[in-house]
Amino acid sequence: MVKLPFPQREDPRIRGRGATFNPDSRFSDETRKTISDEWRDYRLDDGSFQTTVTTEIAKSILSRNTSPDLPFDRSVNPYRGCEHGCIYCYARPTHSYMDLSPGLDFERKLFAKPNAAKLLRKTLSNKNYECRPIALGTNTDPYQPIEKRYEITRSVIELLAETRHPFTITTKSDLVLRDIDILAPLALENLTCVCISVTSLDNKLSRLMEPRASAPNKRLKAIEILAKAGIKVIVQIAPVIPAINDMEIESIMQAAKDNGASQAIYIPVRLPHEVSDLFRDWLQKHYPDRASKVMKLIQSMRNGRDNDPNFNDRMRGSGAYADLIRMRFHNAARKLNLENRMYDLDTDLFTPPQNPGDQLSLL
Repeated sequence: MVKLPFPQREDPRIRGRGATFNPDSRFSDETRKTISDEWRDYRLDDGSFQTTVTTEIAKSILSRNTSPDLPFDRSVNPYRGCEHGCIYCYARPTHSYMDLSPGLDFERKLFAKPNAAKLLRKTLSNKNYECRPIALGTNTDPYQPIEKRYEITRSVIELLAETRHPFTITTKSDLVLRDIDILAPLALENLTCVCISVTSLDNKLSRLMEPRASAPNKRLKAIEILAKAGIKVIVQIAPVIPAINDMEIESIMQAAKDNGASQAIYIPVRLPHEVSDLFRDWLQKHYPDRASKVMKLIQSMRNGRDNDPNFNDRMRGSGAYADLIRMRFHNAARKLNLENRMYDLDTDLFTPPQNPGDQLSLL
């Protein structure tokens, strides 16, 4: 980030956003600059900072990966960008592929894929398709605010319910409760489980880190309602940020357990590509007293860098501080009976979707 030679006032348009500025994409051929006459800042990008949604007619919807440190090999993301605005989000750099900024653009210039269910139906109809659990919410949140209007996630899980295809959901939103009518029957057949991400019980900290996600108490309530409906709920403490929220590990796990969670997982903060500068700027703005300490602790877990992309290490960190967090987490998980255990969702019930013109099966 280029430091300007004059004092900057907070732009009122970014209130309620996570990012504090809009850095250029790492692939951009152009450079945006901020200039000032000391009375007003003039930005080359001086348009509205309201959320906009662009319809994207996707060509494919099922993403596959071969990462050895991920518990799934396929995922569906109904949206690009995420209005939750989590400052630490490792998915921010993906907006660079759209020639947009991973900063404010990521949380205000969104893309919806209304043909997601149609594309997935075509994929599941392929005679060579092999059923494995599909992960929803691995990149951007499937229940971010625009889902209320677009209902793309609901259309996807309706298809998965129709075909008895197993899937997992990861979200920071209590909007997931809207679809409990679909999720509860599937959970009884061991076809789904829900992961609720809780990064802090402190409302103020939560608003700063993830300004448009559901409040912590709403997420805990969602855990309670889902669990009472017979749905397996995992609490995810991700990311764990040294000297910001790591002191809450045990209290988050206790609160989640009290509300019905049956498993817990955690992931140390990751700062790939542009996320590093965005997070550093956010730290300096909101926690200048400890910004240096936080970054030193993060680097101690990432082999001296802001981010360590190596498989396995990226999900658990390395070094003494990472070991301390790991020990605290496992001690609490053991005490609360939230120890990590794989939910082996049932793949034997899958039936390819019926499409117009298909010959009906004979009984």
